[in-house]
Amino acid sequence: MRWSGVLELWFDFSCPYAYLASRRARHLAPGVTWQPMLLGGVFRGIGAGDGPMATLSPQKAAHNVRDMHRWAEIFGEPFRLPSTHPMRTVLALRTLLALPQAHWPAAIDAIFAAYWQRGEDVARPEVVAQALRGAGIPDDAIAAAARRTEDADIKDELRRRTDEAISLGIFGAPAWVLRDHGQALLIWGQDRMPWVEAVLAGWRLSGPPPGGPRPFSPRDRAVAGKALDVYFDVASPFAYLGLTQLPALAAMGVRPRLVPILLGALFRDIGQANVPLLAMSVAKQRYIGLDLARWASWWGEPFDFPRKFPQRTIAAQRLCVLAAAEGWEVGVRLATALGRAMWAEQRDLENEQVLRAIVGAAGLPEDWVARTQEPAIKAQLADHTAAARAAGVFGVPTYIVDGKHLFWGQDRLDLVARALAGWTPL
Repeated sequence: MRWSGVLELWFDFSCPYAYLASRRARHLAPGVTWQPMLLGGVFRGIGAGDGPMATLSPQKAAHNVRDMHRWAEIFGEPFRLPSTHPMRTVLALRTLLALPQAHWPAAIDAIFAAYWQRGEDVARPEVVAQALRGAGIPDDAIAAAARRTEDADIKDELRRRTDEAISLGIFGAPAWVLRDHGQALLIWGQDRMPWVEAVLAGWRLSGPPPGGPRPFSPRDRAVAGKALDVYFDVASPFAYLGLTQLPALAAMGVRPRLVPILLGALFRDIGQANVPLLAMSVAKQRYIGLDLARWASWWGEPFDFPRKFPQRTIAAQRLCVLAAAEGWEVGVRLATALGRAMWAEQRDLENEQVLRAIVGAAGLPEDWVARTQEPAIKAQLADHTAAARAAGVFGVPTYIVDGKHLFWGQDRLDLVARALAGWTPL
């Protein structure tokens, strides 16, 4: 049954992904409800300090900048990262709240454009006023809104909305909230809009989407000579999910090179939390757990968050080194089996007998488990991990096309396929 309720987009002008989502929001449903919030207030309210950007490793921060530009190019939207980002948006948000809601769509477009297209400082009243004037909002409405930005009721309204965002489990922007008969479903990110569309068509974010599972399916063939390196550790649920879809990338006509690494060692080397999931706010942890299950349902893959987490996967990754040496097909078969064992079957990858059973079921020699103690295999895994750091890898799965275009996450497979098919990303 199609969604009959309300689609809300929660945003702050300071978020580049919220800007990109806002440019597509009207295409999702005829009556999107705009929900401004103070993102910094959300971060503080959920115990996330100044937000995730303040704690990113240099590698991840550099990737985020590339990612913003890539999504802007894919969406066909102008984009400029201001040198002064992040800028204070309290004034812009209060001005919006003080305007009649009939002016909100035009005002939101105008202020986002000032920030993310022209790099203007929206903390300055004259910048906000000029942006609104350029959007055709009457001068008297702009002046009236400007006078009210210090009114107690406007300040209270922004605080109330921010508190409501926190109560909905929002931890970042853009956040899509779909309400219907007392139910409120939360989807985070400009890259999850296909899910929003599926919910509007009747999906409830559990079980298969309308029409059945939608495994990843590239539209084009790879350009001849394209190379694809895939860095992974089955200790990561994202890597497991990404591995399940790797044959679809290979079907484009590319032979992936599987590169098993030790994620914990990489994190230690780049100064990142050993288990990033556990370092997130409670709200984000809760959402990520749902997000993983949704990806599994979307693709039709089994998933059951392990009761034993985290697990040491050193022996498992050494097995992946052995398998990858036999070719990508063998490598992905064993790696996926190991990932499924941990992330869907509640099996302990620290147990030698479990590893033997998984290797045997994959049609491979069980004595490989003993070979994980060979110095050469240990050294190869260490070398892979060092190479990952040198390549700018900061998490898994990471896909590197032609040795230079790095994509992180199972949710970037569409971008990887575009690059293999000839797109030259930033």
